Amino acid sequence: MVVVTGQNKVSANPDDAMSSSDAEDDFQEPATPTATQAGQALPLLPQQFPEVVPLNVGGMYFTTRLSTLRRYEDTMLAAMFSGRHYIPTDAEGRYFIDRDGTYFGDILNFLRSGDLPPRERVRSVYKEAQYYSIGPLLDNLEDIQPLKGEKVRQAFLGLMPYYKDHLERIIEIAKLRAMQRKARFAKLKVCVFKEEMPITPYECPHFNSLRFERSESETKLFEHHCEVDVSFGPWEAVADVYDLLHCIVTDLSDRGITVDHQCIGVCDKHLINHYYCKRPIYEFKITWW
Repeated sequence: MVVVTGQNKVSANPDDAMSSSDAEDDFQEPATPTATQAGQALPLLPQQFPEVVPLNVGGMYFTTRLSTLRRYEDTMLAAMFSGRHYIPTDAEGRYFIDRDGTYFGDILNFLRSGDLPPRERVRSVYKEAQYYSIGPLLDNLEDIQPLKGEKVRQAFLGLMPYYKDHLERIIEIAKLRAMQRKARFAKLKVCVFKEEMPITPYECPHFNSLRFERSESETKLFEHHCEVDVSFGPWEAVADVYDLLHCIVTDLSDRGITVDHQCIGVCDKHLINHYYCKRPIYEFKITWW
């Protein structure tokens, strides 16, 4: 409603006056959506589901009971089919989930009867279980191989300072050198050493006792950086240099990078008296195509 607080002053020039039709155009209220339009924009809730539910998961078709989808109440599937959310349907009336359905059958088999996937699909099913927030399935998968072994491996890598950063550095250096040389592959030197103190033939039999007897000033005499591109170590664990090399190669391979490595010697840096570095140096060959 418009309230008039004063009389309008009539213009002397009739051309300056606003026509009634112009005034109506300027003060038109926005159109109210019709019931049909409102129904298309916001479907009525709650949504009702049949006891037997047809599903379209990324173009793959499944059929299961509604109770199966609601087996564990804290999962995404239970929430989706609780009736509180709207699930679109395809042309055939199947409820559509916009997700790759390759491993959805394994998800349903666990919800139905607690079946676990074969070992070769464990990692992929684990990823889907994370997406659907199926905690019991995640717990079961983490207790079998290869995920159980991966937990042990990650515990070891947790001792390694800047492990992921060093992997990125290997990739970046190899990529830069290959592009500069216009070559299929690139080589770089990597040092992998477990012990901080140097080992020489003179001290090797007594190494475990000598390493704790050196003063802080003496220890600094042995500190240096080997002339390599990337250096891993030291660490305190039973796992040795070859175990870490396996981890490096595995993690690079998982990223689609082809890598070969071989030991090309040791660091011959002279430190003091008869002490030399003797850390092993490996040549990494990264092939890009």
